[in-house]
Order: sequence, then C-alpha cells, then structure tokens
Amino acid sequence: MTKPHILYVEDEVFMARIVSDTLKDKGYEVTMLHDGGDVVRHFIQHKPDVCLLDVMLPNKDGFTLADEIREIDHNVPIIFLTAKSEVRDVVAGFKIGGNDYVRKPFSMEELLVRIENVLRGKHQPQVSQEEVQLGKLAFNIRRQTLSSEEEERKLSYRESELLRLLVEQENNIVERRDILILLWGSDSFFNSRTLDVYITKLRGYLRADPTLEIITIKGIGYRFVKG
Repeated sequence: MTKPHILYVEDEVFMARIVSDTLKDKGYEVTMLHDGGDVVRHFIQHKPDVCLLDVMLPNKDGFTLADEIREIDHNVPIIFLTAKSEVRDVVAGFKIGGNDYVRKPFSMEELLVRIENVLRGKHQPQVSQEEVQLGKLAFNIRRQTLSSEEEERKLSYRESELLRLLVEQENNIVERRDILILLWGSDSFFNSRTLDVYITKLRGYLRADPTLEIITIKGIGYRFVKG
C-alpha cells in the first residue's frame, strides 16, 4: 500500500525535524522544505496527498503558496500551521482554499488527527455541483433549497452555507470556532448561541430522512453523517 505523501514547509528547523520524524514514524512519506521559494516545483514533482504550510515563511508566505497550489490542484488538502491566530488570518486562510488551520504550539496527536481527517475528506465528493443528493433529500446550493418528494424548503443564506460546509466535510469534524469565523466573522458569545439555533433548525429539516444526522462532538464541533 502506498504511503500518503506530505509536503511540509516550515522554517523553524528544529520543530520541522521533530514533526517530520514523527510523521515518518507514523507511516507517512515526507518532503520537507524550509522556505517558500521552491515549493510549487516540488508540489508538481511529488504530487503530495496533503500540504502542511507554515504561514510566515521566507521568500513566499504560506497564503501565497496555497493560492499558487490551488491554481494547480483544487482538491489537495492544505493545512496551515501558524502562531497567527487573529480572526482575519484564519478567515484569509480558509478563503484562499485551506482545509484546516492548526495554531502553534500544537500537539503531534492533534496534528495527526487533523491530517487523517483531511485525507478522509479528500475522498468525499466536493459540493461544487449545483445540486447534491442527501439520501431522500435534494440540496440545491444555487437556489438554496432542500427538497423531498413532499415539499421544497427555502433555506436562508446562512442555513444553506452551514449545511454546505457540513456536507463538504461529511464524516469529518467541523470545529465550532471555524464555522463561526467563516459564516459570522467572529466567535462571540452571541454568534455562538445563534449557531446553536441554526444547527437545531437544520436537524429539524433533515428529519425527513432518518439516515441523515448532524452529530455534536462535545466541546469541539459537529460531524455530518449519512447512516
């Protein structure tokens, strides 16, 4: 069985060596670089399964690299590793096309779980088509509707975007904080309570098909599953 290949870009040499050695011990093949200058060439050459990109890098920052990688490959998972934790930085990373954002310092256990999650998600169909079939329900993204044989329900913009985000990460955990930043712009207490209301509403809409479920992962976020 072919080992998953990780392209890892980190300018802190000591940290990079620890992370790279651990990944190799866990069965991954790793290409490690210490600046952004030659990343795209290595990406084209090695065709990695996952990209781990530090944001603050010499020559080219991680956001610029992610943008260039997305020009070549729309689907390869990209995880940002960074000490930058401002809301605007997190939003920028996701808007460029990042799949996850891990804040330093992090544990290797956390990083390994996140890599496993994006690798699973890589094999899920991306919600880029206009309509997605969810069991007995049809989710039309452009029209923002969720339809069964009996009725068509018009969703609000945020209901539609929240459902789309969960469906795109089917079987994977989507963190509450990431949802709040992406859809509301901040993880304030008020926005957090609003998210609770939207999750309750979506669960109600999905009851038309008992095989569809939004599972709460306590203290972390949500997972959309089809039974």
